[in-house]
Amino acid sequence: MKAWTPLRHSVFRALWIAQTLSNVGTWMQTVGAQWLIVSLGGTALTVSMVQTATTLPTFLIGLPAGAIGDILDRRKVMIGSQAFMLVCASALGVLTLMDKIGIASVLALTFGIGLGSAVLRPSWQAVQPELVEREEIPQAAALNGVSMNMARAVGPAIGGVLVAATSAGAVFIANAVSFVGVMGVLAWWKRAPQESALGAEHVTHAIRAGTRYVRHSPRLRSVLTRTLSFCLFSSALWALLPVVAHSRLGLGSGGYGLLLGAVGIGAVAGAFVLAAARARWTADHIVGAATLGFVAVSLVLAWSHSVALVAIALVVGGLSWIAVLSSLNASAQIALPAWVRARGMATYLLVFQGGQAAGSLIWGTLATHTSTAIALTAVAVGLAGALALSSRRHKLTSTVQFDMTPVSQWQEPELSLEPDPHRPVLVTIEYRVPPENHDPFRAAMQRLGRSRRRTGAERWSLYQDAADPDRFVENYLVDSWEEHLRQHYERQTAQDVSIQQQALALTTDGQAPAAQHLIFAYEG
Repeated sequence: MKAWTPLRHSVFRALWIAQTLSNVGTWMQTVGAQWLIVSLGGTALTVSMVQTATTLPTFLIGLPAGAIGDILDRRKVMIGSQAFMLVCASALGVLTLMDKIGIASVLALTFGIGLGSAVLRPSWQAVQPELVEREEIPQAAALNGVSMNMARAVGPAIGGVLVAATSAGAVFIANAVSFVGVMGVLAWWKRAPQESALGAEHVTHAIRAGTRYVRHSPRLRSVLTRTLSFCLFSSALWALLPVVAHSRLGLGSGGYGLLLGAVGIGAVAGAFVLAAARARWTADHIVGAATLGFVAVSLVLAWSHSVALVAIALVVGGLSWIAVLSSLNASAQIALPAWVRARGMATYLLVFQGGQAAGSLIWGTLATHTSTAIALTAVAVGLAGALALSSRRHKLTSTVQFDMTPVSQWQEPELSLEPDPHRPVLVTIEYRVPPENHDPFRAAMQRLGRSRRRTGAERWSLYQDAADPDRFVENYLVDSWEEHLRQHYERQTAQDVSIQQQALALTTDGQAPAAQHLIFAYEG
């Protein structure tokens, strides 16, 4: 596969170009807001709050935003969030140009743009598998990472030049215009309607279903664990690079910009390198090699006084950064079925940003109380240790391992009692298992239990009859009859069916027995 293969899809290509321009506008906006606060007499604290106002909304509304992305039409959610950010950026620009802006207004409107971004990102991540082929998802994730890193490299520089040549207001207006391009592409995209025959879920129920899925998905938990362990340490690059550039290398803002450019070059190069690497190596091998590359980069940043050597190391750092995060991002997308993808990706984004925020605080504090060299050396040791601990226990999902295609083979049972759709239901299923299959059946049923809980079961258990050891009874409790219908009609995947067939193959007749459905009546 070539590096740019996902761009052959017209919608992905148009969205990628528009989003890249919008990402540049976002970084321009950050520089403009920080400069404006300085010119208004702000302190170092108020300047730093610009970044807080941008990222805090993800922690406040990330999970509800993911639920909304799964409940509603994702294309419309993205258009609405882009429109909201357009309004906030335009208001910021107009007020600045009219000289009627204050520090509180800058932070409030920046926070508004952050809210729009927090709503947008889970849906943006969730639609990627709809835009490219399944085997192209890792490379599409790499290209999205390239977009972010190019914007990080050139956006601040363009924003600084534009502020100097015109004003911060012009930067804000330019950012507002960048949202128009994304909205235009989304309006042009004719996405097939995704409607539920059972109607939309309530947001609170959808959040519960999403967190339940994450809790009972070993593959997704592995991705989240690997993401957290990497981001906690790798965040030191972004947190301490300005200190390294200024204090040890003696560079000014221009030199620091060149170092950021080196990271961007590495990220772009990574798109080409990864296309070839994925043809030969698994995601685990790529993440492992790239993490070790980041270890080497951290040591160079810790001890080198050579600008050239640091710049070369940052190229490697950009490549390693994009290799690890695009692989983790793609593994998260592949591990999630369509019905819960936005909620799962919202969790991924929370872990990603939380790891970066916590890591930046940790390494900044350590560098303040010791030295930058010691902090970055600790980062290198921590990265290597985290890789050794997590690489064996937390394997990543490949593009071909699991089939998340929706499958509905369930026939609604004929019931004498019309169930209340909001009352809990206890499902009971009996199996006959020959003695030689008892142990493998228990193991297979544990996997089936996780499948039941991912799709809707609140509790699950398996019992063996003491008087008749070949008789096993499966029980699982679902919060409501409506949830049980969703479990079978909307949430079942080919992978879930495969898990069930593996368990049934160990029973006496290999056939699915009839299930009993007990509707909640009374609790004493």
